[in-house]
Amino acid sequence: MSTQAEFNYNRVAKAIEFIRSNFQEQPSLNEIAESIHLSPYHFQRLFTEWAGVSPKKFMQYISVEYAKKLLKERQLTLLEAAMETGFSGTGRLHDLFVSIEGMTPGEYKNGGESLEINYSFAESPFGKLIVASTSKGICHMSFIDDDQTAFDDLKSRFPNAIYRQFLDKYQQDGLSIFQNDWSKQEQIKLHLNGTPFQLKVWETLLKIPSGSLSVYGSIAQKIERPKATRAVGSAIGKNPVAFLIPCHRVIQSSGKIGGYMWGNTRKSAIIGWEAAQMASAE
Repeated sequence: MSTQAEFNYNRVAKAIEFIRSNFQEQPSLNEIAESIHLSPYHFQRLFTEWAGVSPKKFMQYISVEYAKKLLKERQLTLLEAAMETGFSGTGRLHDLFVSIEGMTPGEYKNGGESLEINYSFAESPFGKLIVASTSKGICHMSFIDDDQTAFDDLKSRFPNAIYRQFLDKYQQDGLSIFQNDWSKQEQIKLHLNGTPFQLKVWETLLKIPSGSLSVYGSIAQKIERPKATRAVGSAIGKNPVAFLIPCHRVIQSSGKIGGYMWGNTRKSAIIGWEAAQMASAE
């Protein structure tokens, strides 16, 4: 059975899909509310409660022109300044707390036969999640529609691992990223199976601050493989950890949102939600 939070997100997602499909016409509040069968009053209240901003402001955050502005004016400057000063611990910089450790060949041998994996299901502002972890950190996080299908997908990634449905400390730390106060957050540890190239791309994604955006070519430049844009896109598409590794912050150079493993509407929702969170912190 769906929770109220999931139900509300699904209604908001339908509104965001309507906004995305009709953005050039700049739909009115009444038109958006009608598309999800709510009164303008109830829709405004629901949307503002979820996003922290009005539908009109959110529409600005997911527009092409706003994305172009972010790409031009804000790309990485916040994070680079923070790294130079050694500053950390604020909500604006919560991604600094995510660290990646690659799995050894032995840990992934024969479908992960040496791994014991805990997994659990959780709610997020963007729908239900499955999150899984080894003894070293989170190995998988995905937005899901069905529990059994999600678990089957997890098992297909590590077919010979031993599984236990249990919410452990690594998972709790990872899920805390959806909270507004990251000041007491412990470092989130990821334990991932990937090629050296993929791990390098995923680590680079962590350097895109919340509320900022990047493009595929920029990621290729930062890993010193400027001609590997297509390979970068492939590595981003194989990201095994939704949200914590922020592949949603990579868009097309034109300013268009582009594709996303967990759906373009959800990507728009996350980008707009993060922009709203950053604006409220300023």
